[in-house]
Amino acid sequence: MQKGHSPPLPSTPRLRHRRRSKSLEEFPDPNKLNGGNLLVNDHNKYKSMWIRTYSSLWMLGGIILIVYLGHLYICATVVVIQILMAAELFHLRRRVHEDKRLPGFWLINWYFFFTAMLYVYGRILSQHLVNAITSDKFFYKLVNGLIKYHMVICYFLYIAGMMWFILTLKKKMYTYQFGQYAWTHMILIVVFTQSSFTVANIFEGIFWFIFPASLIAINDVAAYFFGFFFGKTPLIKLSPKKTWEGFIGGSFATVLSAFLLASFLSQFQWMTCPRKDLSTGWLRCDPAPIFKLEYYSFPKWLPQSFPWKGISVLPVQWHALCLGLFASIIAPFGGFFASGLKRAFKIKDFGDSIPGHGGFTDRMDCQMVMAIFAYIYFQSFVLPPTNSVEMILDQIVRNLGFEEQERLYMMLGQIFKEQHFAYP
Repeated sequence: MQKGHSPPLPSTPRLRHRRRSKSLEEFPDPNKLNGGNLLVNDHNKYKSMWIRTYSSLWMLGGIILIVYLGHLYICATVVVIQILMAAELFHLRRRVHEDKRLPGFWLINWYFFFTAMLYVYGRILSQHLVNAITSDKFFYKLVNGLIKYHMVICYFLYIAGMMWFILTLKKKMYTYQFGQYAWTHMILIVVFTQSSFTVANIFEGIFWFIFPASLIAINDVAAYFFGFFFGKTPLIKLSPKKTWEGFIGGSFATVLSAFLLASFLSQFQWMTCPRKDLSTGWLRCDPAPIFKLEYYSFPKWLPQSFPWKGISVLPVQWHALCLGLFASIIAPFGGFFASGLKRAFKIKDFGDSIPGHGGFTDRMDCQMVMAIFAYIYFQSFVLPPTNSVEMILDQIVRNLGFEEQERLYMMLGQIFKEQHFAYP
């Protein structure tokens, strides 16, 4: 009788739990993807499409307004979006039970975030800040001193944060606390640092901000509609609704749009001029050579009956083709990375701030990859390597104190006087 009514083994529920948790993490069967997951077979796809369309139109209107207002407003928007993205990602790993036992622990996450913000933006905007306060001697000396010791200040702020974290460690909470510490640094490296290059692009000219961002939006929309109407072949398991038809169609549309969009945006001088200070006025400048038309002759082996002998193209349009290729082929892997992260946490979206799109992180996953590539491409292939007057003055401001700069000014004045008397 005892054997007939013996209780189940203790290991049985554990085995069931392991099998159940394992099944949750398994990717869907590729053979099932052609069933209900693809957009062409989604019965609610039209409702979802209209929601996404309305949200996209609102976002487009807001972006146009912010771009119209100028550099500083765009930078402020980027900072706000970074904070919202960080909030979504910090919340992703937060556990209510553990947080109750660690009151104020979330402050450490934000402390490291704002310390990184001070370091990165201090490096990017230091020269622009100096140019903005050159008329005031006191603030000029103060800002120069802060810039000189900027790296030291940020280093000790980080060390203070690390000490703060160590002092908050509690028994039986080490795994959770170190997990949050590593998660915070992943956000700073993968999310914040990459997207911060957007600000550097803005001050090189609004064109270098709006153009790469537009390419990502165009590729996203084009791939969505091509997949919506023609998608049959699954592209990647991480994103079941992505198809090869959408990927290829979006790539062609993005590259073609890049060539045409570069020509359109180059017509607006205030978008192509770099900003050297932190003022808000509209800019006027002589367009850079890449924004001026150049004539390219066709090869002589073409038949004489061919109606055109050449074509006038902006040099920036050739660069646009490279950016378009990256935006359509490489940048989508930022979205695949985000999809894998969401699968790891078993969530559909990072947030619900934008109807039909999810959270801000869902919209910015590819933009982060594109921003750093646009910065590297501009610095490597677009920015002229010559030592311009602006670059020399930048080195003078960075490396000389106010008294040394004043002495240099007097010496240059003496040289000009001597040359005037020598060559009347």
